[in-house]
Amino acid sequence: MKAFLTLVFLLFVFPAVLHAQPETAGAPVVYADASGRYQLAYPRSWQLRKRGDGTEATFYPGTPSPAASAIVTLTSQVLSEQLKDLKLTAYGGLDSMWRRIQRMPRAQVLGLEQQDFGSYEEVRYEYSYLPGPPAAARTHVVGRRIWRGGYQFQIEYRGEIQEDGRYFAEGKQLVGSFAFTEKSWPSRRYAAQMCDDKLYGIAAIRYHNGNWEDDCRTIHEFANNDLTDAPVVHRQALPFQSYALAKGFDNCLYSVTKAPTDAPELVYRYDPATRKGAYTAWRLPPQGPDNVWISAATDDKGDLFFMTSDANRLIKVSPATGVVTPIWYVDPIQKAPFYPTIAFSGAGTHGNFCLDDANTMYLVYSTDGSLLKIDLKTQRPTPEMMPLGGLPKKGGYSDLLMQNDRAGRRRLYLAGPKSVYKVDLARKRATLVRKGTYTDLAGCNLFRIVPRPAPAPPPPTTALWRGRVLNAATYQPLPQAQLRLGLSGFGKVVRLSPEGAFSYAAKPGVTHSYRAQLTGYIAADSTWMAAPGSLVRDILLQPLAVGATVQLDNVQFEQGQAVLLPTSFSALDKLVSLMTENPRMTIELRGHTDNVGPPEKNVVLSEQRVGTVKEYLVGHGIGEARISGIGLGGAQPAASNDQEYTRKLNRRVEFRITGLQ
Repeated sequence: MKAFLTLVFLLFVFPAVLHAQPETAGAPVVYADASGRYQLAYPRSWQLRKRGDGTEATFYPGTPSPAASAIVTLTSQVLSEQLKDLKLTAYGGLDSMWRRIQRMPRAQVLGLEQQDFGSYEEVRYEYSYLPGPPAAARTHVVGRRIWRGGYQFQIEYRGEIQEDGRYFAEGKQLVGSFAFTEKSWPSRRYAAQMCDDKLYGIAAIRYHNGNWEDDCRTIHEFANNDLTDAPVVHRQALPFQSYALAKGFDNCLYSVTKAPTDAPELVYRYDPATRKGAYTAWRLPPQGPDNVWISAATDDKGDLFFMTSDANRLIKVSPATGVVTPIWYVDPIQKAPFYPTIAFSGAGTHGNFCLDDANTMYLVYSTDGSLLKIDLKTQRPTPEMMPLGGLPKKGGYSDLLMQNDRAGRRRLYLAGPKSVYKVDLARKRATLVRKGTYTDLAGCNLFRIVPRPAPAPPPPTTALWRGRVLNAATYQPLPQAQLRLGLSGFGKVVRLSPEGAFSYAAKPGVTHSYRAQLTGYIAADSTWMAAPGSLVRDILLQPLAVGATVQLDNVQFEQGQAVLLPTSFSALDKLVSLMTENPRMTIELRGHTDNVGPPEKNVVLSEQRVGTVKEYLVGHGIGEARISGIGLGGAQPAASNDQEYTRKLNRRVEFRITGLQ
């Protein structure tokens, strides 16, 4: 099996190479990113190989080898703009992983579940599959996929299933050790960003080849809310002419064409820091006949609002979710007593607006610069307009922006004919700030707050188990099988799909019994503790065939003795039932121990335990001639003998079918 581990870190987030921290002898080695934001621990017996630039690393048990039969992979990557604000658990992380596993050859899902921790979401998975020729061994995979702050982390163990006894326990422990530290995290998610103090405007005209001409594509950037300083010019930043510009909490600018298409239009995102832009997937509805998108603004949640020139359409875009929501399709100002005085033929527009942090919308009448107000929650306008002193009588007032200045004082800016003004709302007077004609202004520092860590949501109120019933030899679906699941006995029949899939919902915290059976197969019955949320796990039915070997789960003995513990009786009773239902079936009992103690004594102990199990079966009506046995001691371990938690897996009893005729 070709083995490799790729660990990819973007330099602007993870500026230095991951490194292993020295530990005391025998203790696991701690491996952390250079910023100390997360870490994991790997066994000292495992090897680490890194590429020179630190972007690739490989964990191998034993000596590094391209043909290693077990490996752990850790990868980190930046999520796309379309995914960075989504939650893995809500986006379908579990279902996506399940579909991916089902496409693999002869796959079995051993466990698949997800959880939302608030600051990050995680899907844990375990499955096995047969890669196919020329590979002869199944591959065992256990891993975790995590989304945090617009990044994906995935840590995964892969090993040949025949090597599980040597490597799987340590590999799984390595995967489970990955954890975030208490250090701060640079999130890329929209809701976690903080709006800076920069203010922007779309320049209405430009001087080009000795002439003044229409522009509406160039953006001027003003630092620290000081409109008296010369702006940084982003020439032709927009791919279209626009009247509408909003600034998101991510400090990107959002705009839409001013073309009167009366058709759905995509919102464009421009990043002033990189001077690059691209269309989003957010689509505004048609503007209506003879209308354009004339203005845009941001609210205290970071949502973006776009309005048409007749003020009859206000549309909200939520960058954190990508949801586009109509707020109204009828201008609320129509309810105001003064509406007839601004709605006659040839009157100016009042569709240019801004929002404050109290859900108040301020609009400007383009003809004389008077202000109008609407309560955004109730969509009720104030009964009177607010004329402003200090403005030229000539029309052309094109936008408003509420912004904090350097001293933290709230300021209302008004874009007028060839100038920008600062408005004193208490005195109802405007003062010129700078020369320049802008179709729209954009800023959002009025709403700047320190993001708080997202709390973990409450646990789901239901438990859901999904999976498939599969042939344990071929891993093909068995839709003709019967599955019963419930609280008493084996409950009710659960319907299987043509693909052998099932789904069962239950109340969390309750233990359910289940039994899957099909003629010609060994019935599988056990219990399921219903935990909150969704679990995916397949059920295997072992074909009733000569040579099939089945472990007797929970058959346990007193320490160092051949005396059965009472917990063993349930599993042995199931074997009695199987042999009673198949009177011609013969079996060989196979006893195993760990490697503690002299090997010859372990063989004797395993033989004695096989004898005890045989005695139980005979005592319950199974003919002695149908049962043979062998004690193997510690010769065939199922897991590593290096630690107790894996060594106990070697102390087991199995039966192998030797005849059915």
